[in-house]
Amino acid sequence: MSFEERILMELKAEITARAERRRRTGRRLFTGAAVAGLAAAAAIAVPLLTGAEQSAYAVTKNADGTINVKLNEFRDADKLEQDLTRMGVPADITYLKPGKSCKGERGEIVGGGSPKEWKDSASDKAARLLLTGLEIDPRYVGKGQTLVMAFSERKDQTSASKKPEVKWQFSAYVVNGQVKPCVVVADPLWNDVDGPGRPPAGN
Repeated sequence: MSFEERILMELKAEITARAERRRRTGRRLFTGAAVAGLAAAAAIAVPLLTGAEQSAYAVTKNADGTINVKLNEFRDADKLEQDLTRMGVPADITYLKPGKSCKGERGEIVGGGSPKEWKDSASDKAARLLLTGLEIDPRYVGKGQTLVMAFSERKDQTSASKKPEVKWQFSAYVVNGQVKPCVVVADPLWNDVDGPGRPPAGN
C-alpha cells in the first residue's frame, strides 16, 4: 500500500469517527433537553396541582371570640390542631375510620365521665355542631386544658337500608392536664343513632 493510499484510508476513518461522535453527541443533547423539559413541566405542574387542591378545612374567628371550623375533608388533623392552638384553643383532634372509636376516657374530663354528667359544663359548651362544621368557644378551654375532639365518617352514603344509619360521628369534651393517645377500637354502637350515652349523629 502506497503512502497516499494509507493517508486516504486514515482520512476516511477519521471522517467516519467524527460523524459517529456527532451523531452520539446529538442524541445525548436531545435526551438531556427532553429530561430538562420534563423537569420544568413537573416544576410547573406541582404548584398548579397544589393550588387547585381544596383545603381540608377553613378556620375563622368571629367578633364575639368564638371560632368557626368548616370541615371539607377529614384530614390534616395536626395542622388544624396547630391553627387552633395559635388561636388560643389547645386541641387534640382524631379522625377515625367508619365504625371506629377511641377506647375509654383519654384523661380527666371536665364535668364528669359521661355526657349526662358533663351537661352544662365546659365540656358541653366548648364545641357545638354547625351544618358545615363546628363552633368552638375558647372561654370554656382554660389554662392547662385541652379540647379533645374525635370525628368518624361513613364513606358509603348510598346504602338503601331501611334502618337509619350514622353518616358521621362527633364527640368533644375538655380534659384537664395530659391527654392520653387515642387507642382505636371497634365501635359496637356505631349504628345506634342517638343511642344511650352516644353523642348526636351527624347528618
